[in-house]
Amino acid sequence: MWRRCATILLVIVCGMLYGQQTAAGESPYRKSLADQGLQWPDAEQLTRVFLLRDYNTRIVILGVSLLGCSAGLVGSFTLLRRRALMGDALSHATLPGIALAFMLVTAAGRDGKSMSALLTGATISGLAGVGSILAIRKLTRLKEDAALSIVLSVFFGAGVALLGLVQQMKTGHAAGLEAFIYGKTASMNSQDATLIAVVSGIVGLLCLLLFKEFRLLCFDEGFAGAEGYPVLLLDLILMSTVVLTSIVGLQAVGLVLVIALLVIPAAAARFWTESMGRMAIISSGIGAVGGFIGAAVSALFSRLPSGAMIVLVCAGCFVLSMLLGTRRGILIRWLRRSSVRQSMDHQHLLRAIYELLEDALSESQAAMDSSGVEADLLNRSVTFSDLLTMRSWSPRRLSRQIQRAFSQGLIRQSDQNILFTETGLAEAKRLTHQHRLWELYLITHADVAPGRVDQDADAIEHVLEPEVVRELEALLDHEHSEIVSSPHSLNLTEGSTVTAGGGRT
Repeated sequence: MWRRCATILLVIVCGMLYGQQTAAGESPYRKSLADQGLQWPDAEQLTRVFLLRDYNTRIVILGVSLLGCSAGLVGSFTLLRRRALMGDALSHATLPGIALAFMLVTAAGRDGKSMSALLTGATISGLAGVGSILAIRKLTRLKEDAALSIVLSVFFGAGVALLGLVQQMKTGHAAGLEAFIYGKTASMNSQDATLIAVVSGIVGLLCLLLFKEFRLLCFDEGFAGAEGYPVLLLDLILMSTVVLTSIVGLQAVGLVLVIALLVIPAAAARFWTESMGRMAIISSGIGAVGGFIGAAVSALFSRLPSGAMIVLVCAGCFVLSMLLGTRRGILIRWLRRSSVRQSMDHQHLLRAIYELLEDALSESQAAMDSSGVEADLLNRSVTFSDLLTMRSWSPRRLSRQIQRAFSQGLIRQSDQNILFTETGLAEAKRLTHQHRLWELYLITHADVAPGRVDQDADAIEHVLEPEVVRELEALLDHEHSEIVSSPHSLNLTEGSTVTAGGGRT
């Protein structure tokens, strides 16, 4: 007991001492944590940033927006060319060129941090990387992924080794070459933005003039060669646009993240369209939006790096596209599959009701004229349990389809019995007729066993166009038949009940 009291007393004393220490001033630990927090911008700051009122903000945002636009355009071709990682290899291949350019210019007595010299070295090194990849593919039996991996690792390793030598130079510590690895968007000036604008214009013009050739190269390289197109030259031009985009993106996002601008916008655009032209436009737009919003967020929150925010905004666009894309989005595909499944269940329900009623007709009733048979079919009903045994429906799924058919005026319900309306009977006849036509075609022309045609016909009957149905009727000599008899036994469940006129049959 006394130990517990002593512990409580010790805690109280420590708390009093801590309170006395923090009374005169704020705790250094709290202060350090507070310094790491984000200060939310007010309306004035939001207005100044998004309306580009400040000169430096305007330069940075416009520069990275143009970079994102050109990277998205080039990335749409490399993605379809199955060279999405080419930009990654080329960006890493620029590192030894940057280090060598700094060393050579410094040794010549000039300013080694000259942007033109560094970018020239990066360009030469990047082109050497392209040539190495193409040479490995051409001269060896290695596949492209192996060539990319070899060039990426070797050039990046050489660049790291050269950076180690740069750090040992007298001016190496002040070189700031690490900005090319991680990016330093905030240091962008008007000359950098102008360079990005010029390169973006060149890349856009090349892609516009050679759009047809690039599209053919992406989808069928062999056919392009057979048609006389210079495949190797076109490939070099396309890779040169990747090199140019990667070079100007080094300062904005760095060689580590520049691959994201080349891949993510194009991959996001793929969820929205099947047209290559529209894909290139959407990809450019996503890249520009990612650059604009990412740089703006970084300007509002100074602790957030611009390159990472640009990539994260593009990644957010990718996630939204993956979920909501009108062509390949997960949600849209789920809705389409659900709609197709409901449509198939709806047709199967009407055909199941018709086959149950048809099977219940006696020979004398079947011999009646068509009007008498139709009246008899309209007066007969089936039960829920009868339909449940026709297919692998769950009770909930079947109930949902029955309610849907009832709301469309295709069936009517009396107590627990289900009856056709005139519209529903006509639709059921049409569906059953199409199903049996295809079954008969499979038996007579595809040599499919009668016991297997029902399942095969279920897979195709829902997409038969009226023209195809008429061709099948002419081919099978059933042009004047209202409905074809089933070419096989229906295998209906024994003991099913069909009500006629209030009684059971």
